[in-house]
Amino acid sequence: MTTAVATRELTALDRCDRCGAQAYVRAVLQSSGGELLFCGHHARAVEANLKPLTSEWQDETQRLHEKPVVAAD
Repeated sequence: MTTAVATRELTALDRCDRCGAQAYVRAVLQSSGGELLFCGHHARAVEANLKPLTSEWQDETQRLHEKPVVAAD
């Protein structure tokens, strides 16, 4: 039996496992199902070696270039 897990959006509470900055990439490991979180910088640094070992590579780094929405008064 296989269960699909819905991927949730990363938030400001999700922190990079390397440096503690806001995480924009989640790597789910094939071997254990555990997850690693990375900021954009550290995700790029480990992507070539780590991505082949993952069952999911959730990359939200495009959000770094989004303009913030300002609420009207």
